[in-house]
Formats: sequence, C-alpha cells, structure tokens
Amino acid sequence: MPNPTAAMLVIGDEILSGRTRDSNMNHLATVLSQRGITLAEARFVPDQTEAIVTAVNALRLAYDHVFTSGGIGPTHDDITADAIALAFGVPISHRADAMALLQAHYDRAGVAFNDARQRMARIPDGAALIDNPVSIAPGFSLGNVHVMAGVPRIFEAMLAGVLAGITGGAPLLSQSLRVDRGEGEIAASFKALAEEYPELSMGSYPFQQNGAFGTNLVIRGTDPAMLDAAMIKLQRLFG
Repeated sequence: MPNPTAAMLVIGDEILSGRTRDSNMNHLATVLSQRGITLAEARFVPDQTEAIVTAVNALRLAYDHVFTSGGIGPTHDDITADAIALAFGVPISHRADAMALLQAHYDRAGVAFNDARQRMARIPDGAALIDNPVSIAPGFSLGNVHVMAGVPRIFEAMLAGVLAGITGGAPLLSQSLRVDRGEGEIAASFKALAEEYPELSMGSYPFQQNGAFGTNLVIRGTDPAMLDAAMIKLQRLFG
C-alpha cells in the first residue's frame, strides 16, 4: 500500500516579501519522511482570503493531509481561520473550550483577555482543537486540513500533537554518493540506473568546490533491500 500523501500551505505576506524566512516546510518535510508520509506539494500564498480558499480546496482534494502554517493570531491580518471556514462552507464563532483555555492562560499571566486575544478562540464549526503547549492559543483540524501557527517553535509543537493521531507508512530512506564529475558526464548512466529501479527516486545535485565540478547522487525509497542494491550498482558505476 502506498504511503499517505500530504501538502503544505504556507500563509503570510511576510514570507512572500522576504521579511521572514520560512523554516516550517523544511521541518515538516523532515518529520513526514520519518513517519512515512509523502510531502508531495507545497504552496505559498499571501494573507488574502480568496488565495487561501482556492489553495485549501485544491490541496485537500488532492492529498490525504494538508498542513497550514500562519495567520491564526490576534491581529486583523490573521484571516486563516475565517478562510478555512469559508473553504469548507461552515460557520465560525468563538468556541467555548478555546475561550476557556485562553481565559485561564491570560488570567494566570495577569493580562486582559481583550477582543484581539479572543479572536484566537474563533474556530470553524466541526473542527477539533490542536493543542498548543507553547502559548496556549490552539490550532485546529477540519477534515483533512490541519491549521497551525506560523511561529516555528509553536508550529513544531502543534505538529507533534497532530502526527500522534495520524497513521503513516514506511519511512523514506535515503543514501547518497559524491562523484567528482560534472552532471553532463554521469547523466546517461544515472538515467539508465533510474529506469532500472522505477520504484526508487533518484536525483543529482551539482556542486563546485575549489574550482572543480562534482555531483551528489541521491537515491530515496522505502524498501531498504532495493535501496542497498541500487546503491551497490551506483558505486560500481561511479565509485
């Protein structure tokens, strides 16, 4: 049985403007590979309702899981929750359990639970809350879409909770070989090897070091024995 598939939707003007560097996609890709879930696509969209709705509806139909980051804070430009509700065609309102979590958190901190902070308790109908052990304000899962914060530390903590309830497949394994030759020199033989093992993914990644060209050849797959066999042949070709 093939591994489950996933997509990521990164939301935020600050990412697209270059003001903030995204690290969440790299973290998600790494963790999903370990869990045997194939991250097949990633999209970046601005803080615009139509863009979010369009992307969410396309991705949730195409993949088993969709993970989003960004846009669930207390300010006017945090519109992700409303956009998700619109994408699913469900109402959104202040959820009693989310309100209680946040009220208790701000009471402990001696900070007013004002209207802006209450926006973080607005959850689409039918969604399940995602625990936030870092700053309390929850994310949520609706259908196969998991909506999480953009702050990396919070995103990573939320993701750990979400993945605890998701069944994965065989972990994606990877082996590599450094070849001190340019891609043009090895391309034909590497292509033939890739055609011999269609179940594996093979990629070449060129580099330049001390004025000389080289290539890192990488083979990925979920079958350890097949991966080892392909690597043996690769080493015979270029080792």
